[in-house]
Amino acid sequence: MQPSDSQLRWWQNLSRKQWLLFIAATLAWFFDCLDGQLFNLARDAAMEDLLGDRTKATIYSPYTTSIFLLGWAAGGLVFGALGDRYGRARMLMWSVIIYSLCTGLSSFSTGFWDFCAYRFLTGIGVGGVFGLAVALVADSFPERSRAPALGLLQSLSTWGNILAGLIGMGIGAAAAQGLPGDLHAWQAIFLVGAAPALIVGLMLRRVEEPERWRLARDAGIKSGTKAGSYRLLLGHTTWRRNAWLGLIVCTAGIIGLWGVGNFHPKIVGEIVRTHLSTQGVSPERLASDQAYWRSIALLFQNVGGFAGMMTFAWIAQRFGRRPACGLALFLSFASTLVVFLGLRDFSQIFWMLPLMGFGQLAALGVYAIYLPELFPTSLRSTGTSFCYNGGRIFAATAPFTLSRLTAHLGGDVDSFRVAGAWVSATLLLGILALPFLPETRNKPLPE
Repeated sequence: MQPSDSQLRWWQNLSRKQWLLFIAATLAWFFDCLDGQLFNLARDAAMEDLLGDRTKATIYSPYTTSIFLLGWAAGGLVFGALGDRYGRARMLMWSVIIYSLCTGLSSFSTGFWDFCAYRFLTGIGVGGVFGLAVALVADSFPERSRAPALGLLQSLSTWGNILAGLIGMGIGAAAAQGLPGDLHAWQAIFLVGAAPALIVGLMLRRVEEPERWRLARDAGIKSGTKAGSYRLLLGHTTWRRNAWLGLIVCTAGIIGLWGVGNFHPKIVGEIVRTHLSTQGVSPERLASDQAYWRSIALLFQNVGGFAGMMTFAWIAQRFGRRPACGLALFLSFASTLVVFLGLRDFSQIFWMLPLMGFGQLAALGVYAIYLPELFPTSLRSTGTSFCYNGGRIFAATAPFTLSRLTAHLGGDVDSFRVAGAWVSATLLLGILALPFLPETRNKPLPE
């Protein structure tokens, strides 16, 4: 007697094509997150080197993040619509290739403006991946498998962040002995980060488009309905409401992570500087040790983040998408305050950063499950990208605000801490929008 669908584990009876698709989509997002975290590790050192002034670097580093996020938003909005129109797998392949190549180009920067240009172009490629990857999996997997698969896809992205930390640790250690070709550590980080994503781009050439997408495309051609249309997304009462409210919820979490949380390497770098400066360490060794400990901190943050994503993906499946998302956003706010205001001592790095990672990344685990359930097939990657990546337009203002507040309060690291605490309060705004969104647990995808 064959077991029923309800008796099967979510991964049982998946076809070889579905596994290939899941692996390719997961790796695309894995290396996307690796790219973003390598940027966080390299950003401060790159600015200090290119600008030649630590105070200027403290103020200008957040600007580079804002520009990266604007590219991310633009890429997400464009590629999300193209994915609904021309195919998720095809557009995902081009997104991966763009962010891989432009990451490598970042290492050749000679000043602030060309560095920003490369980061904007990288952001365009990075921005396309999330909406396309989750729509690809959502459209290809059976109902019983969809939410667990999406939760795992998002959770495994933290291991891309952890790999970024390990790469940073290795390059930081090697920099103490001298890198080949007189490379700076930040240049080596970008070069190493560029290579693996190209392999994923080749994998995606073998991934077939989901049958659900092909049927929706054919039906749209017959009826004259244009897939991936922002006019349709924002003109339909239900999809418009879901899009704007989803945008608010996602903007809160993304501001918390990219506008505030991912600046913890700055605090860690200063703590390490203070910790080692009394031991007579040379300036060269100090710089490499800072790079090493920034990477360690990133690793700690994402070990906690993996646990947070897995935990809240389960909560979303067990108790509902809305309560899981609301609790995750509150934990993100609380854990960010703990780190920005409380992280003062070297020994605190080992427990505070996993705590912040658990809180801050938990909401992203819920987004991966919730967003594709809010939109029909012909608008799934468009709507998902609108919420997740459109939020980065607003999130891009957070690093700018953080920088201006820091400068207004004095420009030092303590001013940076206080500014970060204020900006993190925006996380609470996302909770206010949740009661107006539908609960999608145990419901089929809309059509």
